[in-house]
Amino acid sequence: MSRPEHQAPPEIFYSGEEAKKYATNSRMREIQSSLSERALELLALPDEGAPHLLLDIGCGSGLSGECITEAGHQWIGVDISKDMLNVAVENEVEGDMLQNDMGQGLPFRPASFDGCISISAIQWLCNAEGSSANPYRRLLTFFTSLFRCLVRGGRAVLQWYPENPQQMELVTSTAMRCGFGGGLLVDYPNSTRAKKYFLVLFAGQREGAPTGGHKMPKALGTEGPADPDQVDYESRRDRGGGRGGKRGRDDGPSYKQWVLNKKQRQRAQGKEVHNDSKYTARKRRPKF
Repeated sequence: MSRPEHQAPPEIFYSGEEAKKYATNSRMREIQSSLSERALELLALPDEGAPHLLLDIGCGSGLSGECITEAGHQWIGVDISKDMLNVAVENEVEGDMLQNDMGQGLPFRPASFDGCISISAIQWLCNAEGSSANPYRRLLTFFTSLFRCLVRGGRAVLQWYPENPQQMELVTSTAMRCGFGGGLLVDYPNSTRAKKYFLVLFAGQREGAPTGGHKMPKALGTEGPADPDQVDYESRRDRGGGRGGKRGRDDGPSYKQWVLNKKQRQRAQGKEVHNDSKYTARKRRPKF
């Protein structure tokens, strides 16, 4: 299935009915809320309990903003899709929002925000929408303006879906070039379905904080298969119980018995099945 950023620019892809569908889909709302809560956790805001002003990049219909409000903070959101912002207004979210292309820079004064989160947005910067668009320059402009509008020592947690290792390297190295510290954090790295990428960035050192005070938070799912979608892997020898990974006598029914059982089930379903014989499930010799 083609990635959304390969189908159309975000302001076109998330327009009209697609914007409403995105905001009302219960599965999508659940995923967005879960990612937003994780991003806020990774943000590790100081003075827990005190309200902070946060920036929500790619705020869309305000799903992530609702999580910020529930956490007791205030927020300002930016998004390039006018239709998504209209849905947010209809839903009467509590944050302030404005239409903005993050690839052209964030229009805020220096040190305006205590922190920043972004859910499923920055991968759009890596896609050139025309011959004049340059992903690297757009990323450079974005990260430069983001660094400027965060307070000293502020954090940005950007959840995204990188397409390949080259894209991960491009985004991470560009952020570091703009003055950020930090790096890429991967939750449940051994799970196909649960794996999530977060770019955790530090905008310098907080005043009064000890040298080296910023530490990368710990990823989830790195100490054994705690996630239900994660499985333990075995060697072929352990799995097969014999030479070449073949089944042994204590490893369940033989292959022939398995074939006979399957044919019996198919007969019970009313399907046409060949009669059993001494040649059933026997390996055929190669034809010349």
